[in-house]
Amino acid sequence: MLSRRPALSIVMPALNEAQHISAPLQALQAFRKEAVEIIVADGGSEDGTAAVAAALADKVIAAPRGRAPQMNAGAAVAAGDALLFLHADTRLPGNACTLIAQALQHNDWGRFNVSIEGRSRWLPLVAGMMNLRSRLSGIATGDQAMFVTRAAFDAVGGFPEQPLMEDIELSRRLKRIGKPACLRETVSTSGRRWDRDGAWRTILLMWRLRFDYWRGEPASRLAQRYYPDA
Repeated sequence: MLSRRPALSIVMPALNEAQHISAPLQALQAFRKEAVEIIVADGGSEDGTAAVAAALADKVIAAPRGRAPQMNAGAAVAAGDALLFLHADTRLPGNACTLIAQALQHNDWGRFNVSIEGRSRWLPLVAGMMNLRSRLSGIATGDQAMFVTRAAFDAVGGFPEQPLMEDIELSRRLKRIGKPACLRETVSTSGRRWDRDGAWRTILLMWRLRFDYWRGEPASRLAQRYYPDA
């Protein structure tokens, strides 16, 4: 439990992750000694996720299902002056708090480079392309552990509550305030989807989804293609 006001609040959305959420939360325990608050926003899990998380987080809240509404709900109860949105399958570097604090002295928001863990030999190339595209476009993705000042997050209205591309849309809104800090230090994320569906098949799917979103196709229709079994 925190004994003083946190400088940073980490918000992790979760849904039916009882078997997997302990490891990522355990990895965050060292940060709690640095005035970091950990919040798990549970989207209605039916497997006891909230109970497992309760022992390893400062706050576990019930939220409407969906990554965007869950992250907004977590942000709403966060006490930190800065927010970090972290997927359950993404791991931070040990000096993440220092890096974020330094970045937010000059920028209102930012993200890390990402590496992807998995079997495919193409994953380092995929990660490199993601990082380069992000640096050139100023658009970040959730896998890159986006962070933002509370003031900037509130100023743009938080995440748009849409079923896909919520990170892209938040980036667009934040770019109106200022450029992101594009940290070269890496977070690591799971490549399970890439391994399961095939690296190039997944690359092509993501390119098509991004292009169609840029063309104005509704996020609800894109989500049906991204989550075909939902």
